[in-house]
Amino acid sequence: MKNLKYYLSTILFLTLIISCSKESITVADTVDEVAEEPDAVNEEEVITTLTITLTPTSGSTTVVTLKTQDLDGDGPNAPEVTVSGNLTAGAVYAGDMEFLNELESPAEDITEEIEEEDLDHQVFYTLAGLDATVEYANNDSAGNPLGTEFTLTANTASSGSLTFTLIHEPTKPNTGLGDAGGSVDIEAPFDITIE
Repeated sequence: MKNLKYYLSTILFLTLIISCSKESITVADTVDEVAEEPDAVNEEEVITTLTITLTPTSGSTTVVTLKTQDLDGDGPNAPEVTVSGNLTAGAVYAGDMEFLNELESPAEDITEEIEEEDLDHQVFYTLAGLDATVEYANNDSAGNPLGTEFTLTANTASSGSLTFTLIHEPTKPNTGLGDAGGSVDIEAPFDITIE
């Protein structure tokens, strides 16, 4: 009889505990709860449009705008590239960049994201055949070049190209595009004339 009371009270106690449970727990649930969430992946930015405004600070009064727009991304159509005019020999220009994702409506200003995540980005400038110099005018939070702002000095009359390359997660500091590593967010060549 003693054992019967013990067994009945144990069964009653277990029934009470099981019935009060809000949900049943399985091994799969426990494994899911224990598994760590993977780190969030910060994907590269989608950039369809790059507009560069060259505002003269000396030697000229004409603002020059460089623009590349690729609304089909990796699709079959080449980007539309425009240069609003020629640079003036001897002039100095303040350069400012705007990166947009025009696949979104309204267009998403990616420039803000690049500048907020400045340690993960750097713009590089590559000159070919053009007698000009380009210098960084802004830095990231660690004091390394960012490059969304720059100074361009147009030296003597010449023609050539100026390519802007935005690198995602470059090695910093670096000596240039050759050892920057990372991946290309956008590469935009422009044919330029200095007269």
